[in-house]
Amino acid sequence: MSSSAGLNIDIEALSGICGSISIACWVVVFSPQIIENFRRSSAEGLSLVFIVVWLLGDVFNILGAVLQGVLPTMIILAIYYTLADMVLLGQCFYYRGFTLSDEPVGKSVPVADEEAVEEVEPTEQSALLPHKRPTISDADFPSARGSSRGSFSSLRSRLSSSNVDATHLSPATPFIPPPKPTDTPPAVSSKKARSSLATFFLNTGALVVVCAAGVLGWWLSSRSTHRQHPQNHRHGHDRHSSPTTEDSAEPLRFDLWGQIFGYLCAVLYLGSRIPQLLLNYRRKSTEGVSMLFFLFACLGNLTYVMSIFAYEPPCAKIALLDNPRQAGFCEEGEWSRGYGQYILLNTSWLIGSAGTLILDLMIFAQFWIYRERSSQET
Repeated sequence: MSSSAGLNIDIEALSGICGSISIACWVVVFSPQIIENFRRSSAEGLSLVFIVVWLLGDVFNILGAVLQGVLPTMIILAIYYTLADMVLLGQCFYYRGFTLSDEPVGKSVPVADEEAVEEVEPTEQSALLPHKRPTISDADFPSARGSSRGSFSSLRSRLSSSNVDATHLSPATPFIPPPKPTDTPPAVSSKKARSSLATFFLNTGALVVVCAAGVLGWWLSSRSTHRQHPQNHRHGHDRHSSPTTEDSAEPLRFDLWGQIFGYLCAVLYLGSRIPQLLLNYRRKSTEGVSMLFFLFACLGNLTYVMSIFAYEPPCAKIALLDNPRQAGFCEEGEWSRGYGQYILLNTSWLIGSAGTLILDLMIFAQFWIYRERSSQET
């Protein structure tokens, strides 16, 4: 099986570009959430269990990267991710106190009291003195079978089963229905629309800038590599923390403990999103959670998965020394075996990234479902 040199360059370039964009996303992924917490002086929107489990996943990612023998650059990035997790976790502890509970502090659920005085917005027609809503009890209308007071019992049952408020039976307090809370003035609706549009353009612009930075980083790296090794130039898979970040001409190396830590990392990454999903569901809101935070995470995982799949075995890249323009050559079945072994070694990284991407899409669904509630609270 043979492949053209142009195809080699295209596939390797795609892998390099996707890997560089993924790194750019992960470098800035925590910045929007840290800024959001600082702006609100609160971290109640984030699940502390989510941050702690994510931190454990990054720790195992460091161990797996070291044991599997990736490039030192990727180990440094893994350490950077861990430090960023610790900064975000420290911010949560600063605003919420040293606790792992996701319950809001200092907030109590109001309990309805039928005997309490009603809190009503005063109007021109409201009474001067507060009053209680009159209730009808059995003592006021005793019922007796066959007696003349049966009509009072019937009146009591009719009033009790209806939602009639005796306040408006007085001519001094005419019945004027209060404004509905869902009625939003046009000015407020226009302001919310402008705010949503501005947020959309801000998030889109941030994604474009990060993608451009990733492409620029790949181009500069590729150009530098080409100058240093003009005859053995390749774009390579040296941008993601996987077992194949070393020279792809060398045989793939399998490390048992590196794979074990890789799968533990994948499980922790998957489990980290569940507490955040549950917290958003209990609060029925995504208030306090930065959408750009999860946008960068989704884009980083997506481009990372693409960079792994965009791979060619070493036999498809080796050029004959006497004719560098001639394409590489793979024996029958060699290309499939090489690609299958490569995917097998990267299975844990694929599971962690692809699975986390699906869970992040579920969080985006919560942003869409609870968007009205969040806009009203702000």
